[in-house]
Amino acid sequence: MSQILVIDDEVGIRELLSEILTDEGHDVVTAEDAASARVRRDAARPDLVLLDIWMPDTDGVTLLKEWAAAGQLTMPVVMMSGHATIDTAVEATRIGAVGFLEKPIGMQKLLASVKQALDRAPRQSSVLSLAAFPRSAALKDLRRRLEQVAGKSRTVLLRAPTGSITELAARTLQPAGKAWIDLGHDSNPLTLDLMVQSAGGVLYCSELSRLTRLQQKNLAFAMERLERHNLRLVAATVLDAAQLAAQGWEEDLLKALFDISIGLPSLAELKDDIPDLAAHILTQLIEAGDAPNRRLAVAAQNALRLHPWPEGYDQLKSTVKSLALAALEEEIGADDVQHLLTPGAAALPQVPPGILPEMLALPLREAREMFERLYFEYHLKIEGGSMTRLADKSGLERTHLYRKLKDLGLRNAPVEKP
Repeated sequence: MSQILVIDDEVGIRELLSEILTDEGHDVVTAEDAASARVRRDAARPDLVLLDIWMPDTDGVTLLKEWAAAGQLTMPVVMMSGHATIDTAVEATRIGAVGFLEKPIGMQKLLASVKQALDRAPRQSSVLSLAAFPRSAALKDLRRRLEQVAGKSRTVLLRAPTGSITELAARTLQPAGKAWIDLGHDSNPLTLDLMVQSAGGVLYCSELSRLTRLQQKNLAFAMERLERHNLRLVAATVLDAAQLAAQGWEEDLLKALFDISIGLPSLAELKDDIPDLAAHILTQLIEAGDAPNRRLAVAAQNALRLHPWPEGYDQLKSTVKSLALAALEEEIGADDVQHLLTPGAAALPQVPPGILPEMLALPLREAREMFERLYFEYHLKIEGGSMTRLADKSGLERTHLYRKLKDLGLRNAPVEKP
């Protein structure tokens, strides 16, 4: 049968539901609060969750939102409460709950709700959005700006540097369970039937400059009908309107697209958020069945944070997937990251801080002369050419200092006037 996670802070309810469902042949796991529910959900990967709304640490609706935002709402969830309002039930359904049980829960109603939830078509893996990162000030502010603009306009243009988090930002505006149409992946004309079927969803374009002429026509066709079919368009580009116009884009279409835009940060600007981004990407891969159960060690997260990521967010996603598939242990370590991102680097010792790598390739005498030349050039500038101050700084007698500068080819260095 199925594995069911029952989450309720009342021990009596947990025991009663567990007993009924066990008698029906189900494997039941219980949790008394949100903290333990997170742990047991990750460990058990249940087929169904019965989730109480009122709990002491985090309420059920908030936990549901958390799972949805992190791409973990991959199982049906039935909410339970004895005091919930209609608004609460509607909100839970909007987020992704498939049912609602009012307490006290009768056995027949319980079994009917469980059967109905389990009989539903298997859920697709949830998508990752900015809502999964409440601890990041930058991503939290970006999410607020996106939602604020989306409240006033059905078209949002993302001005994004190469390799930015365009899809992550766009997914933030996709309502739970609604359609996602990638205009850049479809070579066929956009039809009215598809727009009607996709009502409430999002039309997306990751880069305007890559659209073909037919796809540009699809974009223009859609923009004229967004309001009528309750759709939203989220498009991104690294180019400005003049550059797109030079590619042959129609002026009126560009004017409409660039009417309202939001700038996105580069991945380099989100350096401190990279460990959290990587952890959520890994969780999503595991939930979708695309990777075995793996976790990133703290040292591995730090190694990812320090990498420059010249190819941006897509490179980070492919790196995390490669690490998850290739790691021999459940924990992905810093060595795994290093071997993937800088192959062969582990065979060489790290260059000491403050030393030029090319200096270490020279014979000792030449390396010493190179250092001394850099040293005296630097301090001559700092001391304004004063030989007295330079002698004090270097600890050399003036006669020795003059000879040293001559040997290093610095005879014409400025000296103090008597």
